[in-house]
Amino acid sequence: MNLTHHEQTPRPEHAFAPFIRIIGKGKKGSRPLTQEEAYQAMKMILANEIEPVQLGAFLMLMRVKEETPEELAGFVLAARESCNLGKHNELVDLDWSSYAGKRRHLPWFLLSALLLADNGINVFMHGAGGHTAGRLYTQDMLKHLGLEPSNSLEQTRQQLKQQHFSYLSLEHFCPKLHEIIELRPLLGLRSPVHTLVRLINPFNAEHSIQGIFHPGYRPVHQQAAALLKQPHAAVLKGEGGETERNPDMECMVQSVHNGELFDENWPALFARRHIKSEELDPKQLALVWQGSNEDEFSENSIIGTAAIALKLLGKANSQDDAHQLATHYWLNRNKQKFKSG
Repeated sequence: MNLTHHEQTPRPEHAFAPFIRIIGKGKKGSRPLTQEEAYQAMKMILANEIEPVQLGAFLMLMRVKEETPEELAGFVLAARESCNLGKHNELVDLDWSSYAGKRRHLPWFLLSALLLADNGINVFMHGAGGHTAGRLYTQDMLKHLGLEPSNSLEQTRQQLKQQHFSYLSLEHFCPKLHEIIELRPLLGLRSPVHTLVRLINPFNAEHSIQGIFHPGYRPVHQQAAALLKQPHAAVLKGEGGETERNPDMECMVQSVHNGELFDENWPALFARRHIKSEELDPKQLALVWQGSNEDEFSENSIIGTAAIALKLLGKANSQDDAHQLATHYWLNRNKQKFKSG
C-alpha cells in the first residue's frame, strides 16, 4: 500500500530556531549567545520576523539562565539600531533609567534628578509604567510636581532646554520593546527586555546611571556598559530596583570609566533603620521639595542619590565632596519650583 501521498514534507527550520536551541538545549548542550548572536536574535525580534511562541520561549529561557554581559550588549546594540537611537546629543548630561516602579517608599530619586536639573545638569529619564500592579511609576508621579512627561524625542529636546529635565516613556522611542515589557502579566516574570532597556541610553549620553534589584545583575550591567564603550556608567542595587540609594543601608556602586571597572562602597547614612511610612502619598514629593514637610529619611535618600550621580559626572572627586555638594544643592534649591499639579 502506498502511503506517500499522506506523508508531509518536513517544514524547513525557522531562521530564529537556532537561537532558541543554543540557549535551551539542556544543561550540557546549551551555551550563552555570543554578542553577535544576541545582536542578530534581537534584530529579528524587533523586526517582527519571529512567531509569538518563539518570543515567549526565547524570553523565558533567557530569564532562567540570566543574561551575560555579551548577550546584553548585543541586545542593546540591536535595539539602538532598530529604534534608530544612539546618535550623540550634547543636550543630555546624564541618562537615568527608571523601569522598576516603587512599592515600599516614594520615588525620592525623582527629586534627586530634579535637584541636579535645578543646578543646570541636563537629566534625561526614561522608563515604562503600569506593568506591575501596586507600584508607583515615575511617569504617573510627575503631575504631583507640576511636570508633564514628554511624548517624543523632539519634545524631550525642548524640555531639556527649558527645564534641564525630561521624562520619556519607552513606548514613544521604542514601541516594540514596550510591547514586550507589557507581556509581563502574561508570562508572570520580567524578561531580558527589563534589563536591556536600562542600558539603552537613547541619546548616547556620556554618563549613564542605573538601578537594579538583584545584586547579581550589577556586575553584568557594569561589564555590558564596558562592552558598549559607554564612557561613564554607574549601577547600584537601588531601593525597589530604581536608581535610588537607601540611606539606611550601605550601597555598592559598580562603575565603568573609559573602559576601567571600579567597585565602590558608599556607607549607610544612619546607624539605625527608619520605620517605613504606612501609606505612600505622592503629594509628599512636592511638600518635601518645598520644605513644608521635613523628613530625614527622604532628604538623605535625595541627597545620597544625588551624591552618587555627582561623583559619576565628575563634579566631585570623593564621596565626601560629592555628599557636601549634593547637600549644598539641597539647602539652596529653588523651593518654589515644583508644585503639585
